[in-house]
Amino acid sequence: MRVFERIGRMVRADAHGMMDQLEERSLVLKQHLREAELEVAQKRASLEALDDERRRVKEEGQRLEAQVSALDEDVELAMAGDDPELARFAVKRWLPRREALTELFARAARLDERRTRLFERLEVQEAQLADLRPRVRAALARPDAEAGDLTAPEGVTEEEVDLELLRRAGAGGKDSAVGEGAR
Repeated sequence: MRVFERIGRMVRADAHGMMDQLEERSLVLKQHLREAELEVAQKRASLEALDDERRRVKEEGQRLEAQVSALDEDVELAMAGDDPELARFAVKRWLPRREALTELFARAARLDERRTRLFERLEVQEAQLADLRPRVRAALARPDAEAGDLTAPEGVTEEEVDLELLRRAGAGGKDSAVGEGAR
């Protein structure tokens, strides 16, 4: 079982290495910048949608407040007229609207809280995007030779080390300068 796991790891490692070689750094940088810009744009759109919903809730709240106020006056009028049946009727109409208004106020508070959190995240991401743009432009403006410096140099293989040691051991140290120059 371990043999198959090792073979699987080797295949995955080779596949990842090939993909890294196939991907061009400039394309990857541009893609990351586009994704960051898209994320910020989506947050802005979400913020605008929340603002629209908050406006609708506010308008609905004003309408409900007017109804509750009018029904409250009806209840007071019915109670002042000593008509208990009319007062009960007015209270039955008043109570559901008052509860709806209370729920609307709670909904408005939740929307305000969500908007505040989203706005804070948007500000952070916009600042990060503003920092990212010049860094990407600078990386893209570098010549290819400098871009190659970003990758780690390939390591020396064990065989190369063994060959160099054999050269030095066989030459008795005379050709060590030649061996160093050959590297």
